[in-house]
Parts: sequence; structure tokens; C-alpha cells
Amino acid sequence: MFKSFLDPLSGVHVPHRKNTAHLEAVRMPPPGSVVIPTVMHIGAPAKPIVKAGDKVAVGQLIAESGGFVSAPVHASVSGTVKKVEDIVLSNGRQAPAIYIESDGEMRPYEGIHKPEISSLADLAEAVRDSGIVGLGGAGFPTSVKLAIKDISKVEYFVINGAECEPYITSDTRTMLDYSKMLERGVRRIVELTKPKAVYLGIEKNKPKAIKKLKQIFRDDPTIVVKGLPPMYPQGGEKVLIYNTTGRIVPEGKLPLDVGVVIMNVTTLANIEQYLETGMPLVEKLITVDGSAVKEPKNIFAPIGTRLSDVFEFCGGFKEEPKKILYGGPMMGTAVPDLSVPVLKNTNAVLAFAEKDAEVPKETPCIRCGNCVNHCPMRLNPPAIAKAFNNKDAEGLYKQRVNLCMECGACSFICPAHQPIVQRHKLAKILVRDWQNAQKGGKA
Repeated sequence: MFKSFLDPLSGVHVPHRKNTAHLEAVRMPPPGSVVIPTVMHIGAPAKPIVKAGDKVAVGQLIAESGGFVSAPVHASVSGTVKKVEDIVLSNGRQAPAIYIESDGEMRPYEGIHKPEISSLADLAEAVRDSGIVGLGGAGFPTSVKLAIKDISKVEYFVINGAECEPYITSDTRTMLDYSKMLERGVRRIVELTKPKAVYLGIEKNKPKAIKKLKQIFRDDPTIVVKGLPPMYPQGGEKVLIYNTTGRIVPEGKLPLDVGVVIMNVTTLANIEQYLETGMPLVEKLITVDGSAVKEPKNIFAPIGTRLSDVFEFCGGFKEEPKKILYGGPMMGTAVPDLSVPVLKNTNAVLAFAEKDAEVPKETPCIRCGNCVNHCPMRLNPPAIAKAFNNKDAEGLYKQRVNLCMECGACSFICPAHQPIVQRHKLAKILVRDWQNAQKGGKA
């Protein structure tokens, strides 16, 4: 039923611009202060357990999980809590943030200890304690993915090393520089879940990473390093699952519903690092690039580091940036200013000069069909646009607008520069409100 709506050959060829792929990550010095939000993941905010004046150390718990779909937060620097105050995040959400003034010593918390793992349940609990969320962008608490009651349901484990967005190379550096950590993480997952096969999906524009990982896993036929066409959005969850396992995740279903668990390469490497050291997630490997950046780099930055400090470490700007993004240019989020911090799910920060940040003028749709032909989910944006303009929520539901992964391939390929992704986001809200009203009517 769904196969015709998922075309492995669809998508767009975006300019790769992997300018920092050859640069091993460097660790920036601790900033003078950090701002650590309690919401850096999908789900309930974490609950602060520190107050102004408290002394904290690196890895110390400062906010505990707020529910099952939530993640704890730990201090990324040692120093003194200055205040706990609400901030507005780049997505418009308001949440408490913990401000810490660094003492520059980066003292590790004395209570750090390695967890003992003998089962998948132990692993899920440890990952929850680590504060690790999906580090490839979405920020879904990883412990929830691993809270699997029936291990026999896990047929395939898919590891996402596609990194299909332009500019971003932080996953590439994980695969090249921390391949042994990644290997141990893969083998641990195999031991605990016993899947039929593990697939590491990597776009073919990363030949060094493919070669290195194939060499590492050469003696294990159940662990397959699969080179994939460099076609955006190859790293989209449903796209990658289909292009590695052939399984299709239906609308409204999760990967586990089709026997698959999927995880980003950097997420898995960080899990293994926590299991071996006991240090929770307190820093992020990020790519810093864009036409306005003086010295593009891959860096390790403490979570909560303001972007002003990040760009200063990279030499500042060669010209005033017109737009700054969390993430890549296809699915990234624009930030309001340089005071916003590095988050758990930040994999890149990009700064673009004015000539690269101009928004093309929108013109009327010419019915060329490019958006339909290049959509990996085989959606029909013109039909969705008609239903949206008519406020026809039922029509939007029938057009399967909720299948849209908001990858931006349609907007990228549109010669009329239509705001297709933004329209789909608003359309989903209409559908959600209509569905809630339907449920209320039945009740």
C-alpha cells in the first residue's frame, strides 16, 4: 500500500560543500559561562535541581528527567550556578535554563561511575541516565528507543551515517576518528539485541569512512556497511530504513513496528563512551562553517556554549553574517542572535553572508511537477496547497501531509520558490486540530 509513496531514487542532488571533512575535531577551551536549557529533546522538559550559588562539576546532574519521554541534563563545565531563568529557544518554545559561570578548571564530578550492563534493559536505563538523545538532529530521547519489551521484534539495527545535509561533517569525523568506539558500540548492540543484520548506511561521497568501517567489520557478515547514492534526503529515517532493509514504515508507525531500530552514528559512539567512562553527555562534536566564517572547523564544544564563543574560537567572521543556522541549510533552524547555546542535538552551526542568505522572490506555481517527482514520500504538494488554501483538513489528511518529513527537497527544486515546507508544517496543524475535534465529537 505504501510502497508507491516511497521511492528510493527520489530526492534531490544538493551541493555537498563538505569543506571540513578532512579536519579532525579540536576541543575548544571552556567558555566563561554556559547557558544550559532544560529542553534539548523531544518530550517533557527536565526539572532543575540546582539553584543560584550552587557549586557544580562536569557531569553532575543539574536537571532530572520530567517523564518517560524526557532526558536529564548535566553540567558541562565546573563552576557556580548564577541563576535558573526562562529563555526562549530558537523554535519559539520557552523553557528554564541553567546559567553556570565557569571556573575554568573543568573538574569532573566525583560521583561519576561506569554503569554495569548485562541486558538491553540495563542499557536503556544507562542511556537514560547519560542524558543522551538523538544527536543527528531530531533529539528524541534514545532510552525510549531502547526500551524494547520484546527483543524478538528487533530484526534489523540501522545505523545512520548518511550525513546528507550540505556542509555538515561531524558524523564523518566520528566515523573516521572514533571508529573503534563506534565498533564497540555496534558489537554491544548486536550482543544485546541479536538482530538478523546491522546496516551502516553511509553516502558514497564519504569513501574514507566507508572503507574504514568495511575493514573493521570485514569478518562479520551480519554487519553490513552499505554505500548509498549521495541523494538528499538519504539520511531521513524512513528513506534510510527502506534503502537498507527494504522495510517501509507506514504513516503513524514507528521503525520498531516493522522490526527496525535506527540510531545515528554519533549517538551510538557517545553511548559507548558513556558506558566506558561514566561521563554523561556534556559536550558536542559540531561542524562550524558557512560563507561568513573565517576558519571553518569541526570542534568539541561544551553543551550550553553560546554561539558567540563558538564563532570566536573559529576566528570570528570575515563578513557580517546575514543568517545563522542550527544544523544544515536544508532542515536547519535560523537562530535570532549569537547568545543562543549549543544544544545536545546541535550537529552544526552555519553562518552565511548576505549574498548566500537572500530569500528568492516567490512566484506563482507553474505546475511543473518537480516537487512531486522529487519527493521521497511521493506526496503531491500542489494538491496539498489547494486543500490548505481551502482550509480542507480532511483533504489534507487524505493527501497524507503527515507523511511529509519536512526535508525541503520540494522547496529546493521548485523554480517558483514556493514556501512548500512552511505550508506543509501549517497544514499538519490543521490536520491535528481536525483530528482532535473528531475525537472530541466521538466522545
